[in-house]
Amino acid sequence: MKKTWLATLALGTLIFAPLSQTNAAESKKICIFDIAGNSGPVMSLMQDWKAEALKWGIDAQLVPYTNEGIAAVDLQGGACDAAMITGIRARKYNRYTGTTDSIGSIQDLDSFQKVLMVLAHPSQADKMHQNGYHILGIAPAGAAYIFVNDRQISSLAKAAGKKVAVLSYDKTQAEMVAMVGATPVDSDITNFSTKFNNGIVDIIAAPMAAYEALELYKGMDKEQLGKSPNPKGGVINYPLMQITLQLIGSAKAFSADVAQKTRTYFASQLDKALRLVRDAEQGLDDKWWVEIPEEDKPEYEHLMQQARIQIRDSGQYDGEMLTLLRKVRCSSDASRAECTDPVE
Repeated sequence: MKKTWLATLALGTLIFAPLSQTNAAESKKICIFDIAGNSGPVMSLMQDWKAEALKWGIDAQLVPYTNEGIAAVDLQGGACDAAMITGIRARKYNRYTGTTDSIGSIQDLDSFQKVLMVLAHPSQADKMHQNGYHILGIAPAGAAYIFVNDRQISSLAKAAGKKVAVLSYDKTQAEMVAMVGATPVDSDITNFSTKFNNGIVDIIAAPMAAYEALELYKGMDKEQLGKSPNPKGGVINYPLMQITLQLIGSAKAFSADVAQKTRTYFASQLDKALRLVRDAEQGLDDKWWVEIPEEDKPEYEHLMQQARIQIRDSGQYDGEMLTLLRKVRCSSDASRAECTDPVE
């Protein structure tokens, strides 16, 4: 009897040992672009994702990067199993989701939330896999606003002749700047704010979270470093685009099933992420806002629409995504001319 019991125990060990090894979480290196480093808001949000990922068999090793370009290079080279980068740079991996950051497509956060919820739905799964990579999740980083060193630059006409920092890896920005007669100045995430603060460029576009992190008040109020009640520069109160952070994962490292689970998780955290965005925008002192005349806004919309079409036709924006974004705009305001005469 004793011998039989020992034999049964030994057999059970052989059977269940492989199962326990199979269920062990797989270590994955996740490279996170967060301009504030390990203590930044993106890393904080991803810590919650890390805990959830254990349920899917992923032991996520989060590595902060303050240089987005290096994170993207490490993803491309296989040093990272996944990387959290901006949607603008993510366009290289997935043109469909990368077009969510297109110029002037979404003006308000409620519409933006609708878009991100649609993208997380399983019906979109086939579009979330391109070029050997999965989109593992999309998070809002807030609207990009135009920061100027002189609040007199309050219209498109007044931007002519001014120097504008553009991301060197995103040709769409340079094209947009050239359309208004301004001069694009190649920059990147690591130096565009320094160029603005030092007066090398007159205009930059950035999310509100960058105001404090990158000390942009120095560029808008050189004399008193943001302490003046009537600063020379300001922020144009008109969103240029909605910026996303997209978690891009190698299809070799993540299954389609896990990719959908992580997209669903990101969607469940949208309210939390959007609260952070709203807090950043509402926290800006009123003295910085520069209002543009209502009669000028249709000109802005028309210019941005023309820019989107031109960039779509050049193959940089995804036409299907632009159509989705138009439908979301029309669901919020059916009186828009583009709702009865669509060109996107």
